[in-house]
Amino acid sequence: MVVLNPPRANHPRDWQPIVNALAAIVGKDGVVRRKEELLVYECDGLTSYRQRPDVVVLPRTTEEVAAVVQVCDRYQVPFIARGAGTGLSGGALPVEGCVLIVTARMNRILEIDLPNQRVVVQPGVINNWVTQAVSGAGFYYAPDPSSQIICSIGGNVAENSGGVHCLKYGVTTNHVVGLKLVLPDGTIVDVGGKIPEQPGYDLTGIFVGSEGTLGIATEVTLRILKAPEAIHVLLADFTSVEAAGQAVSDIIRSGIIPAGMEMMDNFSINAVEDVVATNCYPRDAVAILLIELDGLAVEVSANSQQIEAICRQNGARCIRTATDPIERLTLWKGRKAAFAAMGKISPDYYVQDGVIPRTKLQYVLREIESLSAKHGYRVANVFHAGDGNLHPLILFDNAVPGQLEAVEALGGDILKLCVQVGGSISGEHGIGADKRCYMPEMFSQVDLETMLLVRSAIDPKRLANPDKIFPTPRTCGEAARAKAHEQFPHVDRF
Repeated sequence: MVVLNPPRANHPRDWQPIVNALAAIVGKDGVVRRKEELLVYECDGLTSYRQRPDVVVLPRTTEEVAAVVQVCDRYQVPFIARGAGTGLSGGALPVEGCVLIVTARMNRILEIDLPNQRVVVQPGVINNWVTQAVSGAGFYYAPDPSSQIICSIGGNVAENSGGVHCLKYGVTTNHVVGLKLVLPDGTIVDVGGKIPEQPGYDLTGIFVGSEGTLGIATEVTLRILKAPEAIHVLLADFTSVEAAGQAVSDIIRSGIIPAGMEMMDNFSINAVEDVVATNCYPRDAVAILLIELDGLAVEVSANSQQIEAICRQNGARCIRTATDPIERLTLWKGRKAAFAAMGKISPDYYVQDGVIPRTKLQYVLREIESLSAKHGYRVANVFHAGDGNLHPLILFDNAVPGQLEAVEALGGDILKLCVQVGGSISGEHGIGADKRCYMPEMFSQVDLETMLLVRSAIDPKRLANPDKIFPTPRTCGEAARAKAHEQFPHVDRF
């Protein structure tokens, strides 16, 4: 029998012996205890959820992480791993009475193996540093979240992050071949390795995307790629979202798989131009497509011509092609800054992360527009059009009582819509604390119980990032309690 929400001690804890034990491992400068300093760690990129940790620890090595986790196991203290804190689903949100293990000091690139196209890094290494380390030799690391200049590899592994180029090259799990892990009891294990395939269970695959609920990655072996011979970026603008969506479907149907294919609506276009001023995005366009092609020069040239023809057949007014690196970066600059640009036009925004089949794109965007009107909040659409990964940005003012709850309800309706059309409630941001209540919308009782069996086998005490991913009455309220009884009639502790 699976216990979703094991009871926690509610009596005051004596933290002094725990703090002393942690300081003996990482040094006094590696333990943060002052209340004003702990404020820095009370949330991740999902700032609407906040909880101050009781202790923050900053280890430097695998052995220090293992020793810290062993202290948590000995004192039955829950622990949460945190990287750069850029996550958008509350995955690194502290829980009451926890130790937050921050990997920012674990920022060394340990090995570069160009002949085998492998790089071994600590979890605190910034995503973009990997490409910088190997670009001189003609290689790069493909996963590129919009926050790649500040997000860390450890966080990318935990959330299975994607990015612009995931259409052709896949998300983080497709580029992680090996991990050194500290399990929830402090045991150090190695899973995977440098070779492409390993016998036995795919424990690397299980860990990537587990959001810190199975332990902490302390070394990550990444697959790097040879830089392509040629890269073209096309910007096509359309007078309707439907036409842009049809162009996306027609491009994929033609057999061409772009490295990336992004769509932005008029609201997003103007927000970006107001802030970034690329002077590339036509302000009167209803939607634009950014399409990147890479590969052999002759292939890229031929595919560019074919895609241009497809876009024009679907009513594209103007198509701009960039081949120069600076010009390409300028075209992408606006897309990369889209989330930040919303801060110029709204005090707050709430971003969701759902996935839909490409063929449902036009229908879902129309439904989002209807939901926006129904709830009374503006929604800007910026998303990975090629793989149907939507990022609706709901604008609101958190200073107005009730607005946060209202936009969360709107975001929930969008996630339910994604599931209804055969999609998913997450493409790359993870579930965390934000979307755990919607898991039963997508997964059956057997699905969730099977996931929980895996989690319980590795972390039977539920100390590793508790209260994340899975719904419980305490985290999702009475509505979740009723849903839980319906979905899990034989599970204790609801």
